[in-house]
Amino acid sequence: MILYALTIFTSAFLLFLVQPIMAKQVLPWFGGSAAVWTVCMVFFQFLLLFGYAYSDYTTRKMTPRNQLILHAVLLIISLASLPILPDVSWKPAGDEDPTYRILGLLAFTIGLPYFLLSTTGPLVQAWFARAHASGTVYRLFALSNFASLLALISYPFAVEPWVTTRVQSIGWSVGYAVFVVVCICAGVYSLRAHTEAQANPVAQKTDDSPAPTWAHYGLWLLLSAMGSFMLLAVTNHITHDVASVPFLWLLPLTIYLITFILCFEGRGWYKRAYFLGPLIVVVGALAWFMHEEGGIMDFKVAVPLFSAGLFIMCMFFHGELAAMKPAPRYLTTFFLMVSLGGALGGVVVGFIAPKFFNTYYEFGIGLVVTLVLAAYLTVDLGGSAIKRIVPMALLAATGFTGFHVYHYIDALSNDARLMTRNFYGTLRLKDTGPESSETAMRRLMHGVIMHGEQYLHPKKAHRLTTYYTESSGVGLAVKYFQETNAGGPTRVGVVGLGTGTMAGYGRKDDVVRFYEINPQVIEIARRDFKYISDSKAQVDTVLGDARLTMEREAPQQYDVLAIDAFSSDAIPVHLITKEAMAIYLKHIKPDTGVIAFHVTNRFLKLAPVVKQIADTYGLHTALITDDETDGDASRTDWVLVTRNKKLLAHGTIKEDTSEIKAIPGLRLWTDDFNNLVQILK
Repeated sequence: MILYALTIFTSAFLLFLVQPIMAKQVLPWFGGSAAVWTVCMVFFQFLLLFGYAYSDYTTRKMTPRNQLILHAVLLIISLASLPILPDVSWKPAGDEDPTYRILGLLAFTIGLPYFLLSTTGPLVQAWFARAHASGTVYRLFALSNFASLLALISYPFAVEPWVTTRVQSIGWSVGYAVFVVVCICAGVYSLRAHTEAQANPVAQKTDDSPAPTWAHYGLWLLLSAMGSFMLLAVTNHITHDVASVPFLWLLPLTIYLITFILCFEGRGWYKRAYFLGPLIVVVGALAWFMHEEGGIMDFKVAVPLFSAGLFIMCMFFHGELAAMKPAPRYLTTFFLMVSLGGALGGVVVGFIAPKFFNTYYEFGIGLVVTLVLAAYLTVDLGGSAIKRIVPMALLAATGFTGFHVYHYIDALSNDARLMTRNFYGTLRLKDTGPESSETAMRRLMHGVIMHGEQYLHPKKAHRLTTYYTESSGVGLAVKYFQETNAGGPTRVGVVGLGTGTMAGYGRKDDVVRFYEINPQVIEIARRDFKYISDSKAQVDTVLGDARLTMEREAPQQYDVLAIDAFSSDAIPVHLITKEAMAIYLKHIKPDTGVIAFHVTNRFLKLAPVVKQIADTYGLHTALITDDETDGDASRTDWVLVTRNKKLLAHGTIKEDTSEIKAIPGLRLWTDDFNNLVQILK
């Protein structure tokens, strides 16, 4: 039993530890978008499905000896994939579909090892069940989920803050090599134990349990699909509409696994009668908050509410699933259907929804489907009164939820000129009034974050607004060069286009060059806003990840390089590392140029990170806080990084400079190491 348990524990731990390790390594190559995690999750779910299909097929169609030989050969071959370090040739050029490139990168880097790890749970449980017919085989499934949970919890607290990504990959690869040895040993032992069990008729038990019906297959599939669906829907909602903080990706997955452990551990943690009431309450609360709060909730309220909601919903899905589990001889088929459902739920959220929905409608739809499914399953409750009351209560709750979901969707689209969605998130364009009004503005929203706005009235259309007013840090830097260049041209680079507001600074002969990863943003900025078309400067837009583009192009000799690439409410981490700074320095004028980092953030203290990186290069820094919040301006924090002492001593810049307070114990951020937990406000 110990050998089986050790094999399953090791495989599950490695299986879920590799997910954040790989996602964090490839995240910088694809713009730091939260969608990278969703694509990775779908990839892992499909490999899990293939692994379960392999386990089911080889268990039913092959002799134990031949199955062991095949599996041992594949395990040995998979060692050639180590160490799991993604090749730089997979970095995108900028104009391809990121989804398929991520899938290809993962397949070549981790495909075979991950596939074999995913086979271990059902395969080893089948080995155990063959040799120990009276054993509690489903306890091993709970152990597998416990190991997965331990891996996810350990990563943000015991691994990420202390170990570089390269060392993480090498350490994982060593662990995988150990697993290969342990798994082969477990297989050899199971073969011997199976032979001994066959020779001892007393130890054999006849399993005359009825075979699962098509109804069982359908419910297994639907319940597991809804668990996966809501996992990714909640993850999207939290990371897109609350905060794009990568370690929040792991929180929903951790909750998801906890429910699997509780439901399959075998001690009756789930009882339908106890969970139906909380299910009605939490689903209704989530729908109400979506409608009444417009999707914008305080971080401290949203994360606990969505976490509690996901826990109760997944306890319902997985509790009902556990109640329908078949006899051990059908367990590989059961796990295959569970895995297939998980993959289908992931595909709907990760691939289908972005193609058919122009914003994150799937979360609200999932709430309604959850209650409909609960109402269907309660039809068989004992007692005539319960049979009538409980389904009726669930249907009433479904109507309440549907009402608020509908009005949430209507509120989003009602005042929107345009709503669109792609790999990089959702964009919404809205006007605050008619063009005849001097106060009316057109806004571009990315999730709940405003990416810029412009007055609609021709008299005010030239005004610089939001984060880029002349009193902002980047505005002061640009005006400094325009005043001190003796009438010569000023060159400005901007990472992140938004509405193109920075083009409004351009004078004749100036150059303003934007780097933008989202093609839809470029289209909207040129078509629906006038900053670019009305600019007197030469305005260029470059499609692709800014850092990868600047790595490849010749030095641009910028006077000002603004780093303002939002991913929801945070600068993508790969744009704020020591290596990124080296690339920026290549593109500014050596002695006079300035790099302006936009560090305004509700949840993270980014200014100390920038200062620490600047200090390693012997650069000077100034934090410029603009508290103006009138009709044109938004409160902003910009950190100016430069060798130009004259700029930092210049009039308004010097007057508006604030101290950057160091964070005790903060380590230098590099491509190989960064830790968001340390800089939480």
